Amino acid sequence: MEHQVVSRSKWLDARKTLLAREKEFTRLRDEINAERLALPWVKVDKDYVFDTPGGKKTLPELFDGRSQLVVYHFMFGPDWEAGCPGCSFMADHFDGTLAHLNNHDVTLVMVSRAPLDKIEAYKARMGWVVPWVSSFGSEFNFDYHASFTKEELAQGAVLYNFTRTPSEQAHDELPGLSSFIRDENGEVFHTYSGYARGGEEMLSTLMILDRAPKGRNENSTLSFVKRHDEYEDQPKAHACCAA
Repeated sequence: MEHQVVSRSKWLDARKTLLAREKEFTRLRDEINAERLALPWVKVDKDYVFDTPGGKKTLPELFDGRSQLVVYHFMFGPDWEAGCPGCSFMADHFDGTLAHLNNHDVTLVMVSRAPLDKIEAYKARMGWVVPWVSSFGSEFNFDYHASFTKEELAQGAVLYNFTRTPSEQAHDELPGLSSFIRDENGEVFHTYSGYARGGEEMLSTLMILDRAPKGRNENSTLSFVKRHDEYEDQPKAHACCAA
């Protein structure tokens, strides 16, 4: 994209025009957030069990004593050798938020269908501390439409992001986020789920790039992203933990 080079006064005129649009976007975001909070709830009746570093735990136990639970559906299938680069990019943003979320009565947990030993090995490689559990053998990720069986994919389309998505655009694992609340009686309710690009606002790196002169500078969504220890111009992260 070519840009005009103008005087400071003309730049200010253009910037103020954009500022009006930015304020409009902020107001719209506030309205959408309010509508999200006003969504009805669905009671979770199924008993889900997860493999965790502390042993098997149920969905209510994942709350870790808090009333709110946010689950990130991390793309890491049982037969995968490593986690999805895009989901890894997302997870890179989580560790610094944990103290603030926990203080705000929110527990954040990543869930994948990969067995726990694979999760723990990859987590150590990435150097993350965010809680990460396995739903291997559970229907959890299938029920919340972030994982799909071979039979579902063979039908030509799967239900992803609340619409029928062609199988050629899908995968056995896809990203998503689901939120839950536990009431005073210990009952758990599903309050929200979002998929595809719906979680972009949680990626602060993208928000910074959107304000950089060249923006995201990508050929397709997240085309520039690698696992953080795979960038050529940086030393390997967490080398002290390498075998």
